[in-house]
Amino acid sequence: MKNVFIILLFLSFNIAFSQSRIVVKNAVDESAVSGAVVKCNNQLIGKTDQSGILVFKTKCKKVEVSAAGFYQDEVVVDQLMEVFMTTTKVKTREIQTVVLQDKSDPRALEILRKINDNYKENSPQSLDSYSYKSYEKISLDFDEDSIKAYSNYIANRIDSLKKLPQQPMKKQQEKDSLQSVGLMKLMGESKMFLWERALENLYSKKYGEKTIVLDNKIAGLKEPIYELMAFRSNRNNIPKEIKEENRNLYRYYLTDSIEIDGRENYVIRFREVNYRQPVNKRKFNGYLYVDKDTYALKKIESNSKIKSEGSITSIWKPINNKWFLVKENYKIKLGAASFANVEESGRKTKQEKEAEKQTRSQFGTYAFVTADYFDFKTPIEEKAQDFKGYSMEVESSDGNIINQYRTESLTKREETTYLKIDSLSSRYKLDQKAKALTGLLKGKIRLGMLDFDLARIIGYNKYEHFRLGAGVKLNEKFSRYISPDAYFAYGIYDKKFKFGAGVDVRTTTEKNSFFRAEYFNDVMAAGRFSENLWNFRMRIMNSGVALNNGVFYGYEGFKLSYENDITNGLTLNIAARKSKEDAKFDYDYKGLGSEFDITSSIITLKYSPNSKNIMTQNGKYTYEQNLPEFYFNYEQGFRSLDGDFNFSRLDALFVQNFKTKLGVTGLRAYGGIVFGDAPLWKNFTMNGLGKANSGLNFNLTSYLGFATMEGGKYYNDKFVGAYLTHRLPWYFKSFGKNVSSFDFIYRGIIGDMKNPEFHQFDFKKLNHLYNEVGLEWNNFLSTQFNLGFFYRVGHYNTAKFKDNFAIQFKLKLLGF
Repeated sequence: MKNVFIILLFLSFNIAFSQSRIVVKNAVDESAVSGAVVKCNNQLIGKTDQSGILVFKTKCKKVEVSAAGFYQDEVVVDQLMEVFMTTTKVKTREIQTVVLQDKSDPRALEILRKINDNYKENSPQSLDSYSYKSYEKISLDFDEDSIKAYSNYIANRIDSLKKLPQQPMKKQQEKDSLQSVGLMKLMGESKMFLWERALENLYSKKYGEKTIVLDNKIAGLKEPIYELMAFRSNRNNIPKEIKEENRNLYRYYLTDSIEIDGRENYVIRFREVNYRQPVNKRKFNGYLYVDKDTYALKKIESNSKIKSEGSITSIWKPINNKWFLVKENYKIKLGAASFANVEESGRKTKQEKEAEKQTRSQFGTYAFVTADYFDFKTPIEEKAQDFKGYSMEVESSDGNIINQYRTESLTKREETTYLKIDSLSSRYKLDQKAKALTGLLKGKIRLGMLDFDLARIIGYNKYEHFRLGAGVKLNEKFSRYISPDAYFAYGIYDKKFKFGAGVDVRTTTEKNSFFRAEYFNDVMAAGRFSENLWNFRMRIMNSGVALNNGVFYGYEGFKLSYENDITNGLTLNIAARKSKEDAKFDYDYKGLGSEFDITSSIITLKYSPNSKNIMTQNGKYTYEQNLPEFYFNYEQGFRSLDGDFNFSRLDALFVQNFKTKLGVTGLRAYGGIVFGDAPLWKNFTMNGLGKANSGLNFNLTSYLGFATMEGGKYYNDKFVGAYLTHRLPWYFKSFGKNVSSFDFIYRGIIGDMKNPEFHQFDFKKLNHLYNEVGLEWNNFLSTQFNLGFFYRVGHYNTAKFKDNFAIQFKLKLLGF
């Protein structure tokens, strides 16, 4: 009898604590809102009592809350929810704006400081090991309130079209018209996009992170999109709302304390700065629940200032005294679909077009993301075998077992999405279009079995001026193992064609491992730093390094190489090269002339231990480039095989960043040295970006360039350089949605040339420390560009201000 009583007590306890409790308050004075209606998918759950409280059970992920005199709201289901409803009364909102102080509560700021101080200790990654699974669902759709209105709109539109006089149409026009109507009807019946993914996440302090794709399903796509599959949530990142550097963007208020699961929590509400209070804006942008004992985040809800623009909710729970993320829910407005209410033929006047704009129906389109994390285990048995290979691998991707991992059943609309969009996939070639979009991530345009290289379309340098060209490579649709490629280019100024061709032969499809043979006939700026194994973003950023350097050489020959990823973070490339090289400038080396045969071997190493990679059908894809990174090149020239010189050329690059309370500091340290006899272009140019004898020195930033240095002026056979940038922990908004900040930048370089007289050419060696300092305004005037101002100091400073000063522009997307 006693055992039965214990079981009943346990069951009643479990039932009681599996319930959800919602508290609804007035956002103006925080008084209770009684009689507030709580619904799930338009089905009534209940109403709040006199205290504004409702206790209920539901399987829904979100509930809608409405009350007379207030704007409707919604909230992610949790054990405890608080909803602060905004009144529809204008005068009350005006009073609310006045009462709200425009400064943060010092007590709230102190709690936020402790959250940041304890974040690493509270993070699961402070454990020795753990594992968990996750189920994520991402979709594009109309807002729930708009779906019915849109369906009615489509029905009325079709009726209106039927009543219009029938105009004679060609077969293709009739087909396009029917498809257009069909697509509009489809959008009323199903989502525009639906993607589900199930993952298993492993972590070991000894072996690192490993993510396994258990299954993956995307509506309309039969083949997996690995680049999309590698999309990462922010589960391991500190939310931007609590980062110390973002304190100027929000105002924080400690308002309450509340008990959840027997643990006391602080409640901090926050709002964005420059707050204005029109009809549909909230008093607060969100709230934080903070565990009192550990200063760990329990929950964060971050809303847009305008309710219709979306919200983000994240919920954590303690396991082994560490806080694991258990739920995420995103709703982000992407834009509005706009449709005319009538269909008319013939041309329209300007007045008719303006009138049509006023009668267009608009429906907000949103990205919806839900993620559940479960099956937590810590510690786990750590086996090296489980962590081998790349940081992400795919176990299954056909969608056949995704149902095993779903934490909720698909809605009827979601089921329809798979049926409807799958049926349209072949008609609209969705697989090909998706592949084309993912190709852009690697700087390619994909057309069938051809990949076109975007970086080769157009370029500029001082020797060729505009360089026009094209590069194409046969992708995995041609062969999984053999991939030929070719390119050509034409220089507008030198009026010469350049070209090259090669072929990759893979040894396996499990990782990056292939042989390559190539032929080339091209030109390059003399003394450029090696870019072997650099990614597309780094090469694009450094592509303008020769804009004002006219010292070029030509090279024609062939190369054989082998590349292999030894581990997830270590890549090796070895090559043998034979070429005929000649100066495209007035030059003579040691009386031997300006044209030489070069025979050499090259070894390149890249070490990137924290970057995240996945193997795709088209090769390795780095979906998260994390620092530090180290690059090393060693080229050895031989007199054998008709080579003219015996030389050794080494160069290395180290990239890292460091975050402290004073901000984020980035470092690029690099250098090189040449031993033996070698022509000028086998030495190193110092990467000047400036023009000689110009008025205003304006240039585009480069990865290793100097804004104030004259291009093509300095050459060394040995050098070391550093690029330091420090982002101030102060973020602000000028206007628009982008957040601006400032970086202090220092660039320095020094080296020497042992025998400059060997090179019969007008240049200078750089044997004193060259310094330039600068200030860069990130997101200049809320654009996607950074604007930098630089000044040369130290030994190479001159009396003229304009000689020392430079302005630089940089696309923010290129990053540090």
